[in-house]
Amino acid sequence: MKEFLACLFAALGLTTACGQQNYENVEVKEFAELTADPNVVILDVRKADEFAEGHIAGAILIDQSQSDFVEQAQAKLPKEKTIAVYCRSGRRSASAAGKLAAEGYKCVNLKGGILAWKEAGMPVTTDTYEVDVFKTKSGKTVTFHALVHASIRIEYDGKEIQIDPVAKLGDKVIDYSAMPKADYLLVTHEHGDHFNPEAIKTLTGEKTLFITNQRCADMYGSGTVMVNGQCLMVNGESSMVNGQCLMVNGESSMVNGQCSMVNDMKVEAVPAYNTSEGRTQFHPKGRDNGYILTLDGLRIYIAGDTEDIPEMADIKDIDIAFLPCNQPYTMTPDQLVKAARTIKPKVLFPYHYGQTDLSGIPGQLQGDGIDVRIRHYE
Repeated sequence: MKEFLACLFAALGLTTACGQQNYENVEVKEFAELTADPNVVILDVRKADEFAEGHIAGAILIDQSQSDFVEQAQAKLPKEKTIAVYCRSGRRSASAAGKLAAEGYKCVNLKGGILAWKEAGMPVTTDTYEVDVFKTKSGKTVTFHALVHASIRIEYDGKEIQIDPVAKLGDKVIDYSAMPKADYLLVTHEHGDHFNPEAIKTLTGEKTLFITNQRCADMYGSGTVMVNGQCLMVNGESSMVNGQCLMVNGESSMVNGQCSMVNDMKVEAVPAYNTSEGRTQFHPKGRDNGYILTLDGLRIYIAGDTEDIPEMADIKDIDIAFLPCNQPYTMTPDQLVKAARTIKPKVLFPYHYGQTDLSGIPGQLQGDGIDVRIRHYE
C-alpha cells in the first residue's frame, strides 16, 4: 500500500519515489511569468564560466556540481519562497531541483534550460553580480547589485546610487567604467575597502552628489559632509541644521525643526563605531557613518563598519538592512544576530564578511520573521 501511494504521488509530481520528480517542469513562457514575481528566487546551477557568458537577470549562481551544493543553497535560499531553477538544457537543474525539493524547497525547473530561453527570444545579461529586486510603496523598482564586500550598486527610478565603491579588492576587480555615472555616491569611512578615490573619480559626473564623512571629504578634496545626528540640506549650497536627513533635488524646507521631504528620497547619517575592548581603534566613535536611505517609503539601513551599538535601538521601520560581520573589525555572528533582532528588518543582507562563517545566521533568525539573504559580499 505504501509503495502504491508513493507511486501515485509521484505521478502527480509530488515525490521522488518511483523515479518521479517532486518539483514542477515549466515552459519558457510560464517560467518568465513566474520569475517576474519579486518573491520568486531565480537560481542558475551551472558553472561560473557559463554564468559569465550569459544568464537570466537577477539569478543567483550556485554550481550544482559542487559537493556542498545543498549546504550553499540552505545558506542562501529562503524556504518560504519558490525557487525557479535553470541550467543549460534542463538536466542539471532537474537534478538540483530534486535535491532542493527533498530539503523542503518548492522548486520549478525550466524545461530546455537557458537554450530554450534564448531560442524564445528572452533576454540574458552578462552582469555577473547577484541582483535583488524590491518594490516601493507606489510600485517603483529598487534593484541591488552585490558588487563586492561593502560595495553596493542601487538602481532606483532612473537614478544610480553607489555605496562604498572600490575598484579592486584582493583578486576581485570591479569595472565601474562600464556602469553609469552615479547620481548619489555614499562613502562611510576612510578605510581602503570602503574609500577608493579611483572608483569615486570614475563614477563622478556633472550631477554626482558625493556624500561622506569629514575625513574622506578632506582626503578626497571635496564632498558633501554628513555628520551623525545632524541634517544637511542640499540644494546648491549646503547648510547644517538639526535633524537627521539629507534632502536632495527640488526645494527643501524646515517644519518644526525637522526636514520636510519634497521629493521621494531621503538620506540619514547614523553612527558606526566599535565598542569592544581592543577594537575601538578600528572605528572610533564619532568618526564614521552608517546611512539610512528612504526611497519612496522603502527604508534601507547600510550600517558601515560597526558593532551592535546602543544607537541601533533608535533605528525603526527598516525594510532592508546591510549589517557587517567581519570579526574583529565589525560584528561577530552573534553580535549580528543581536543587532538584527534590535533593528527587526524585513530583509537582512550580511555583508563585509570576509572569511567569517555565516552559515548559522539564517537558522538563528528563522523564528524572527527576518528574510536572511547571503550574497557574495565577502
